[in-house]
Amino acid sequence: MKTQYNPNQSPRVIIIQKLYGNFFNDDKNLTFSKHRFKKFIKDVVLGTIERDEVIQAEVKNHLSEDIQLTNLDKVFQIIVKSAIFEFLYKPKVPTKIIIKEYLNASNFFLEDAQTKYLNAILDKIAKKIRTSNA
Repeated sequence: MKTQYNPNQSPRVIIIQKLYGNFFNDDKNLTFSKHRFKKFIKDVVLGTIERDEVIQAEVKNHLSEDIQLTNLDKVFQIIVKSAIFEFLYKPKVPTKIIIKEYLNASNFFLEDAQTKYLNAILDKIAKKIRTSNA
């Protein structure tokens, strides 16, 4: 029996929501409610905010001919930024897991075509970041 995917329990969905609130709704009052992955969620959210310039530099370095981050859907931008943070600063989390989790989470926010594009972008940047840092 397949377990039902609950978006409210998904750490990546929570991360996307928190970052969206911070970057686009000027919500600087970040609170983290009880969750079994609270530390991970908090690390990724605060780390992504704190290292926004580094992350944007990575996007410019690796994806400038593919995308302009600011031209993309806001949720798409958040997913790319938080995934890049994880590729850079969560080396113990396998690349495939990061991509799979963000794609699952993206299904709640994006169209199928956007999710496929997101998959291609995350795959490309993961290969560049993870091999250059290895």
